[in-house]
Amino acid sequence: MIQQSSKSAARFVWKIILSVVICTLSVSRVLAGDLEEIKTRGVLRHLGVPYANFVTGSEDGLDVEMIRLFAMHLGVKYEYVKTTWERVFSDLTGKKITNTGDEVKITGDVPVKGDIAANGLTILPWRKKVADFSVATFPNQVWAVANGDAPLTPITPSGDVQKDIKAVKAQLQGKVILGLTNTCVDPHLYGLEEAGAKIKGFRGSLNELVPAIMNGEGDICLQDVSGVLIAVEKWPDRVKIIGPVSSMQNMGYAFDKNSPELRNAFNEFFEQCKKDGTYNRLVMKYYPAIFKFYPDFFN
Repeated sequence: MIQQSSKSAARFVWKIILSVVICTLSVSRVLAGDLEEIKTRGVLRHLGVPYANFVTGSEDGLDVEMIRLFAMHLGVKYEYVKTTWERVFSDLTGKKITNTGDEVKITGDVPVKGDIAANGLTILPWRKKVADFSVATFPNQVWAVANGDAPLTPITPSGDVQKDIKAVKAQLQGKVILGLTNTCVDPHLYGLEEAGAKIKGFRGSLNELVPAIMNGEGDICLQDVSGVLIAVEKWPDRVKIIGPVSSMQNMGYAFDKNSPELRNAFNEFFEQCKKDGTYNRLVMKYYPAIFKFYPDFFN
């Protein structure tokens, strides 16, 4: 009788454990927003930060149009969810994330607000620790940009990017550098302090970096390829490109690590868009000059 009671108690305990495990897996799946859950929900949530021509803030942009097409491909509705550079990976993963350089800390849980993040996101080492990325979707490099009348000289490209970076850094002694933390133009990522630069905190957006140096808030700002192309087009006589501070990088779309099926589906969709010319047509619409700088990437 005692043995039978023990067995019953053991079965009861195992049922509780099994229920907890199933519940945990179910919650994790819903939070992750993987493919099956998104199709059931009927909505694909795009996390975006208004930046350059990737997310213009006017319901269009390269990444906006691509994810709209992806949502149509999946047979679900598209929903844009505005976020910030500081929150985008937390909104994607449900984890409160802070980083210093390539070091990452998880300090708590937050609500998941989106399924896919895309707004010209550069694939950086620290970001790969907290999210998975699609195949490379856009080329990138970080450049130093100065006011047009600044006493700085644009370098002559040598064909060796490391030599070019060294030539740029040789001009940074005592110069005030503007950048933005949590992005690819964070000055702390590129050893600029070691070159004698003075890093100044900037509270504005990425789109406001070039206007800030034009207004005298710093000597140089860091800007990625997409931002540089737009700045040169808008203010051709008021800014000058000194040269690169990074090697070549790639941009991509970010997914929670618990969403492998969604990521795989996007990669397949993206490859098809490249093959049938859809992607290049959209790039031409928003970044026509990029083909002159990086023809191999788009071929």
